Order: sequence, then structure tokens, then C-alpha cells
Amino acid sequence: MKHEKHAKMTRPQLGTFGRTELAILGTPCGNIKKLAYSLTAALHDSYRIAYVDADHKGEETPEHVPALAAGATLVFTDKISFQRFDSVLPLNDFQQKRFFNDYDLILVNGNHFGAKTQIVVVDPAKSLEKKLDRLTNIGLVILKDTDAIPDYLQNQILASVPVLQYEDTEKIIDWVRQYGQAQIPPLYGLVLTGGKSTRMGRDKSQLDYHGKPQREHVYELLTPFCEEIYLSVNAAQALELGGSSFQLVEDSFLGLGPLGGILSAFRQQPDAAWLVVACDLPLLTEKSLKTLVEGRNPSKTATAFYDGDHRFPEPLVSIWEPRAYPTMLQFLAMGYSCPRKVLINSEIELLESPDTREFMNVNDPVAKAALENQPK
Repeated sequence: MKHEKHAKMTRPQLGTFGRTELAILGTPCGNIKKLAYSLTAALHDSYRIAYVDADHKGEETPEHVPALAAGATLVFTDKISFQRFDSVLPLNDFQQKRFFNDYDLILVNGNHFGAKTQIVVVDPAKSLEKKLDRLTNIGLVILKDTDAIPDYLQNQILASVPVLQYEDTEKIIDWVRQYGQAQIPPLYGLVLTGGKSTRMGRDKSQLDYHGKPQREHVYELLTPFCEEIYLSVNAAQALELGGSSFQLVEDSFLGLGPLGGILSAFRQQPDAAWLVVACDLPLLTEKSLKTLVEGRNPSKTATAFYDGDHRFPEPLVSIWEPRAYPTMLQFLAMGYSCPRKVLINSEIELLESPDTREFMNVNDPVAKAALENQPK
């Protein structure tokens, strides 16, 4: 048996800087900036956009920032209308990805940096012949001051790749908009069943409120809204359900409660958004889930309802986007394991619930008896 030095893990599909990035290359940098700024102006209401470029003049040096000149390696300046970091230390690949985690679309000057997908500008003023190694996934070709694709590029461009003119700004914007829409993560469902049920004294996921075990009921509630659905289970439940038709996410972050279940799901499928529902909400209905899914904002860390007191977000009927994964790990590294704490301190979409009574947790015999004694 071949020895494995490191645990096998599913890595998120990230590029040089982040999840959804487009490198524009093949024309002088001034044209790239002009195009990038036009795209940003047209799309910033729909996407949170970052722009990556190099300083072409190189006029600023650390001596221009007094604190850096004095020996500091990082300076944060609150400029009131925006914030600025100046760092002597370069960002490595891993730090870059964390920095750009919260952006929906990253536009990159491809003359200087690579990216996962490329917009190639064919411009007689700047040949790409020596940069063919950067053309790994061409999504769009733009012709500037020419009507022909040079021979050296013919084999690099698939027949299905659209070709537009540089002056066709609206068509270019529309292509980028559609590209961004296509990158919205699929929605998977996660039924949290892996708790110890210490207060209830028995497995809450197997209680019957609707003529079947609660985990099956919640699974069926999620079915109209999710491409795939998983049960979040502990090790004992994984053994019990190993031969069933359910897809399982076994806890791999132990002792963390609901946060551990959500992190385990991201560890297994890091490129999906997760609609998370706890199994101990017997009053939850399809109406609330429909409201949540229709109100989903993929540009935010998560989409959640206000809780029953209308004070805080409700973490256990919520949608967590892939960008939440590194954010949760960062909170965990700082000693916080509460998913509500993550929501409170992140940029999220908060919705009004059709009926907050549906968030009533039934997690002990007294609450169960009170629910069963309610008038039908």
C-alpha cells in the first residue's frame, strides 16, 4: 500500500486569487483598465467586484508611507470613505485567496497575473505569442482593431468560445454577467441529526411528529429546493445508516455542535452552498424554506431569518455560501464555535420569517410534551 503523507481532502475550486476570476490580457494595460472599469461600473450593483493590477510606474516606495519608513511592516489607514492596507511583506498564494474570499468577481490584469478563466483581447498592438502558457481556459475573445484571430491563437480557442468586438461594450458586459451567474454555487441540503440528544434522552432525529422519523421528514422538506441532500451524522449514526439510501456527512470536526456538522459538510463539498436545517424543529414548514431560498443572496456569507425575538439571526434554518467555510475556520481559530456568532459578525442577508413559531426547538421531554398537548 502506498503511504500517504497527508490526509486526502476535497479542495475548493479556486483560481489564482479566488473562486470567480477573469484575467483580461492581450492588449496594452490602459485598454485593460478601461474595460475593467467599464465592467465594474455596469456590474457593481449585482456583484462585489475586486480588481487586481500592478503599479506600472512604480513611483511609490515604502519611504512614501512614514510608518513603513520608520520600520513598520504593515500600516492600516482608515481613510473614512475607504480603508487601506500598506504592507512591506508580500501576500503569498494562500493569503491572497483568503483576502479575496468575500468577492463575487475578481477582474485581473492578465498582462501581469494569471487567473482561472481568461478574456483574450486580440490586438495588433500587443502580441500574445509569448504568453500562450497563460491561456488555460479562454472564455471570451475580443477583437480590437482587427477582424482576424492570428494563426498562433487558432489552436488555443475552442469553436464554442464567443468572439466580440472591443467596441461591443454592452455585449461584453452581458457575457460577464452571464458568466458570473453561472458561477453561483449549487444549493445542497444538510439535515443536522448528529447531536448527542442528552436532554431528550433519545435520538431526536428519530422522533415521530409527522408519521415518520423527523430526519426523514426534514429530508423531504428540503427535496424541492436542493440539488442534493445529506444527513449530518455522528459515528454511531453513520454505522446505523451505512446501508441506507441517505447520503451522509459524518462529523469530522468533533465536539463543536452544529458548527462541526456544517464544517464537516463543507469539508466534504467545499464548492456547494448548504441549506442547513436542524432536525429538532418539528413545526418548520415548506413555506419558510421557500421564503429562505427565494431570498438567498449568494453575494453574502449566508442568508438567514431573524430569530423569534427579532434580535439575532437564526443559524439552524439558513443558507451558508462557500465563502463561509474559511470564515468559520477563522472564528474557530479564535476560539468561537457558535454559528450564530459567525452570522452576527459577518455580512449576511437577513430575512423576515413567515412565522417565527416554526423555529421552536423541541430538545427535551418537557418541550415535546408541550408541543404534543397543543390544540391541533
